[in-house]
Amino acid sequence: MRPALPWVAVLLVAASLGANGPGAAFAEEMTAGRIHIEYVAPKNPVHVGLYYQLMERTALEKIQAIFMPFRLPQDINIRTMGCDGVANAWYQPVDGVPTVTVCYEFLYMLWERLPPMVTNNGTTPTDALVGQMLFAFAHEFGHLVFDVYEIAVFGREEDAADNFATFIMLHFREDAPRLIMGAAWAYNAFIKDLQQNPKATLPLTAFSSNHGQPEERFFNMQCMAYGSDPKLYAGLVENGFLPESRAKGCKYEYDVMKFAFDKEILPHIDKALADKVLAKNWLTSAVPPRALH
Repeated sequence: MRPALPWVAVLLVAASLGANGPGAAFAEEMTAGRIHIEYVAPKNPVHVGLYYQLMERTALEKIQAIFMPFRLPQDINIRTMGCDGVANAWYQPVDGVPTVTVCYEFLYMLWERLPPMVTNNGTTPTDALVGQMLFAFAHEFGHLVFDVYEIAVFGREEDAADNFATFIMLHFREDAPRLIMGAAWAYNAFIKDLQQNPKATLPLTAFSSNHGQPEERFFNMQCMAYGSDPKLYAGLVENGFLPESRAKGCKYEYDVMKFAFDKEILPHIDKALADKVLAKNWLTSAVPPRALH
């Protein structure tokens, strides 16, 4: 069982401010339950089946519930919509409202590339679907969090959003290992021949992106997991998903992320709601994916 986040820090912060201290009014403004969701009707008829499956699964309602513990200073939106053929996801305020958008094109591509059966590392189609979707929404929600809480980010914000998403997923008490390996399925094509073909050739322009390369993002995710619990995630090294040379420093990398999360984000989280979210077994209740056509 994964340990819960140190939510007692929230109580300590509140106590240090005092009931009528300068943080009291601010705390009243930062309330949970300000997340609104929208399934925008798809433009492309190819996405109609996906649209209805998402609603049948209450996909956005689950994302809403997972992030409900965050006390937010204003209402926000999380939506799925058609993006004119572009497989993408992003965070950007819309008419002044902080908004996370995930394209049907992106979700359709994700759905079409799911493993047809249980993989060698135990990843099921359900794990891959839920893990990848949660990682995508959590990554964009990380951008939103940095914005609405006015958190200064050193380095690339895309890396910070990846770390935020991974950190959140690692604290689901029962589902964390399956969610992490499910999310990592997105990078399967890039790392499946790591041992047989360890060399990679990329055009120079590939390194100009503000996102890390898929291989980098995969190893960063595995390192964060291993650093959080080397015993629980020992298989990542044993099975060759994480090189030992990187694994040696992963505990430090995880601790750096945990320090930042505890200091900048944890005070904005509702303890009672967070405990319920982290205790729920989301994968057990997940409906196995069906073909889209």
